[in-house]
Amino acid sequence: MKIHEYQAKELLRGNAIATPAGKVASSVDEAVSIAESLGFPVAVKAQVHAGGRGKGGGIRVAADKEAAREAASAILGMTLKTAQTGGQGHLVRKVLVEKGVEIEKEFYLSILPDRASATIMIIASRAGGMDIEEVAEKTPEAIVRVPVDPLSSIMGYHLRQVAFGLELTGEQFKRFNQLLGKLYRCVVENDLVLAEINPLALTTDGDFLALDAKIEVDSSALYRHKDLFALHDPSEEDPLEVEAAQHNLNYIRLDGTVGTMVNGAGLAMATMDIIKNAGAEPANFLDVGGGASSEMIENGFRILLGDPKVKAILINIFGGILRCDVLAEGVVKAAKQVGLSIPLVVRMEGTNVDEGRRIIAESGLDLMTAADLADAAKKIAAVAGGA
Repeated sequence: MKIHEYQAKELLRGNAIATPAGKVASSVDEAVSIAESLGFPVAVKAQVHAGGRGKGGGIRVAADKEAAREAASAILGMTLKTAQTGGQGHLVRKVLVEKGVEIEKEFYLSILPDRASATIMIIASRAGGMDIEEVAEKTPEAIVRVPVDPLSSIMGYHLRQVAFGLELTGEQFKRFNQLLGKLYRCVVENDLVLAEINPLALTTDGDFLALDAKIEVDSSALYRHKDLFALHDPSEEDPLEVEAAQHNLNYIRLDGTVGTMVNGAGLAMATMDIIKNAGAEPANFLDVGGGASSEMIENGFRILLGDPKVKAILINIFGGILRCDVLAEGVVKAAKQVGLSIPLVVRMEGTNVDEGRRIIAESGLDLMTAADLADAAKKIAAVAGGA
């Protein structure tokens, strides 16, 4: 689960990690009032779950009251588009107004689980404030990576290794080590899958400040953190994904035109592959799970039809726990209730497959069945205009 920058900074401050003084505002007048109370210059920052906000016009510096009003007016209500938001962008409902600081040097710092090494990885760089992916590609030697065994926790030598990698000395060395230790504990104690500070600023006064903060919480651990769960903002998520979660469906929207409904994550991935190999593009990942009921099938069907990009639907079910006749009943019921107006291809195998095919054949609906995966891919690509 992602949280907003202002929420992430509240969490950091709760762990004794310094951030610039600031408050969140949801109106222009409120933003101007906060700016005046902080004193100029200030930064006005769009609060959306995406990076690259500055490049998209979502972060502006204001030197006086009129500039603050202009910045807040431009950002609030805008549809911010960045490399991470996709083409649809995100509507900006709130801005964070922060006091400007005098910066001597900017760093990059993040902590996240690393599956390849089964460790908690600390990543840092002297090239802060930039796209870390670009830095990693062009100058990989500028990035420091220090793995920490989660069973033994962070040690002094881990802290020193990162600090030395950033070429810090003296008082800066000590202060950075203190900050890194606090950030690591924050990650572990709150079950975070990402804690990123970019940039981490070294001010002219010799202090370290988190100028920006991006935090993601392990959704599977939220039952242990009701305070963090309260920070969830469903308005930042795809409405169809939110609806799917309410029905216990695993749904992710993609950019193609072929809607998919599959039981099992592995089969869903394979189904998307065969769609692409046939020349079409999947519009979503939808796993109804092995124990799906006819009601869940119906809800999944409605979600697929709620995406205007979907021009055809492929249902690929292996009947094990979910019987084929249950699937067929759910599909027929949903198709009749919503008034199916796009092509639908059904491929099913497994328990009660003959009964499932009979239900579809006698439904009176214009539904296509497929003999196997290759046949399903060929038919769905043809009706979706991809082949």
